[in-house]
Amino acid sequence: MRFDIITIFPKIFDSYFNESIIKRAQKRKLIKINIHNLRDFTNDKHKTVDDKPYGGGFGMVLMVEPIHKAVKYIKRKFRAKKSKIILLSAKGKRFNQKMAQKFAKLDQIIIISGRYEGVDERVAKYIADEEISIGDYILTGGELPAMTIIDTVTRLIPGVIAKGSLEEESFTKNDKYREYPHYTRPEKIKINGKEKRTPKVLLSGNHKQIKDWQNKYSKFFK
Repeated sequence: MRFDIITIFPKIFDSYFNESIIKRAQKRKLIKINIHNLRDFTNDKHKTVDDKPYGGGFGMVLMVEPIHKAVKYIKRKFRAKKSKIILLSAKGKRFNQKMAQKFAKLDQIIIISGRYEGVDERVAKYIADEEISIGDYILTGGELPAMTIIDTVTRLIPGVIAKGSLEEESFTKNDKYREYPHYTRPEKIKINGKEKRTPKVLLSGNHKQIKDWQNKYSKFFK
């Protein structure tokens, strides 16, 4: 799987993508992450990527031309059979686990990270395949959502995480499912002066009883 991110702040990603599971997945060549600086696709000496919105209004809007050039460059240089272009936007469809499962079957995802007041609407209409939001709140840009999507999709790529671990996770069975609680050592601990214990059934060694307990405490929301 190949991820291509278009952004005006490429260094934001350095730390997150060089740690833990994402780092190991890259090292094992299960995924490839490429960061593209939008300013590299401009023509003027100031490397301008934004301008005032037509019709007035607050803030600046990312221009369609450099984004169009960036996407064309990526698609021409890295030809993928199954590719999708995603524009990250507050007005997009809500990202969820079902969407991540579909994305994990692709060969490439091109992610356009918005900034400032927004992105020229022609990007959503004529360049992107999908407009996606990670929640009903406003961020300063699309870089955090890009990391969220890449993290979520990467975990679903075969070989990144043991298959059994994924099958019991929240949202895996359906979007209403939440996984059962987990406990580990110590068996007993005092919290605020009161002893708190691991449920006895989990220490019993009785696999059927443990499974029944897990099923009982899994949550299915309406």
